Amino acid sequence: MRDFYTRVNDGEKIGIEVDVDVNAFGYSSNYSWLLSIFIKFDLESAVEEAYEEFLEIKESLVISLEHEDKAKYVGSRLVDGWSELYFYAKDSKSLDKLVTEALKSTNYAYESSTVKDTKWDFHYKNLAPTELELAHIQSEKIINLLLEEEDDLSAVREVEHYVSFELPTQKNRFVNTFTLEGFEIKDEISSEEFEHGLALIKEHSVSSEEVQKVVIALYEAVQKNQGFYEGWSTVLATEVDV
Repeated sequence: MRDFYTRVNDGEKIGIEVDVDVNAFGYSSNYSWLLSIFIKFDLESAVEEAYEEFLEIKESLVISLEHEDKAKYVGSRLVDGWSELYFYAKDSKSLDKLVTEALKSTNYAYESSTVKDTKWDFHYKNLAPTELELAHIQSEKIINLLLEEEDDLSAVREVEHYVSFELPTQKNRFVNTFTLEGFEIKDEISSEEFEHGLALIKEHSVSSEEVQKVVIALYEAVQKNQGFYEGWSTVLATEVDV
């Protein structure tokens, strides 16, 4: 599944689309060539018709390169008016030809290159989300589900946040030193997913801006004790007791 998020790099916002599950399928062991395709097209400022046309061409290119497992599309970036598409391939043969065939009938300026990248360094450094970025991606999915239910995101309600630790001593240290304003420790969680976990509660709205602020604060507090931020859950505003 492809996810989209924004990364800020030296003050510049970079829109990134990435398949966060790509490594779960074991592609990296066989797909050691990085194919980069730069297409001059600014998705963020494009009108709807041009945007739809570009997406169709992009998907055709992905299908063409992924045909017969030649390559695997792993993500893209929007940088300074260019749409950068990235693939990992089994070998470098015929890749430039396939790109040319897919784009020669379009009016887009483009360029491509192929380099060896056996450790997927580019993917890990430039496409794969960090733990915190992944938390923001998951937050946006929850928020979108709430919006589908026509929820009032500005309504303050109780939100549960989950953290976990590899060792009980880490969890205990976190509990003993935890001073983040507005949070309360609700329960200890013990399961396959949260072996040494905690559920914390805080009342706040679930707008994107507020959730990001709360998540960042809790993530930084958990990191000090070598823990992991695992996400959050809540109820619809209409289900909150008045």
